[in-house]
Amino acid sequence: MLVLVRHPLVQHKLSLMRDKRTGVKEFRELASEMAVLLAYEATRDLELEDIGLETPLESGFFPTLAGKKLALVAILRAGLVLAEALVNLIPAAKVGHIGLYRDPDSLEPVEYYAKLPQDIGERRVFLLDPMLATGGSVLKSISILKGAGAQAISLICILASPQGVELINRAAPDVEIVTASVDRGLDQHGYIVPGLGDAGDRLFGTR
Repeated sequence: MLVLVRHPLVQHKLSLMRDKRTGVKEFRELASEMAVLLAYEATRDLELEDIGLETPLESGFFPTLAGKKLALVAILRAGLVLAEALVNLIPAAKVGHIGLYRDPDSLEPVEYYAKLPQDIGERRVFLLDPMLATGGSVLKSISILKGAGAQAISLICILASPQGVELINRAAPDVEIVTASVDRGLDQHGYIVPGLGDAGDRLFGTR
């Protein structure tokens, strides 16, 4: 359930995001572009149906999206930029948000906010977070989604660690992971290496 997107444009933009000299504006633009490019792969199996319509020259039957409705769910805060980019690509999708913080004692993710479409169980869900590091926040978000009735979930992330991928594959093997790279690993602070730093800070200009 791991899809690595090795397209040259994806890899080029990822390298620009890795560069510590890349400023906030360019980093945010690159993240938005990466979200769209990764979404092309994540949505590759959406169902189509032919409908009748007229071109300026003749009538015919042409493919349009069919099947499950879609939902975009951003993990706050870094997932917001990905959601903003993808709602332009899929304007009919409903958008949900999940907020988590890490408990300082247990280091486990704790939910502080969740607002999801009421019909989430009827929708194909794309969970959005730039980084899959330890995997704790993503796994907690998957649990929240499934608790709300979500059946089909795909994770779109720009970068992943082997540890994060292993955790999701073990604990939620039905969730597909679409990413541009699985990096070497995690450092002592839980950051992906070589990585691109803290995605949230680089997206919003904070430290």
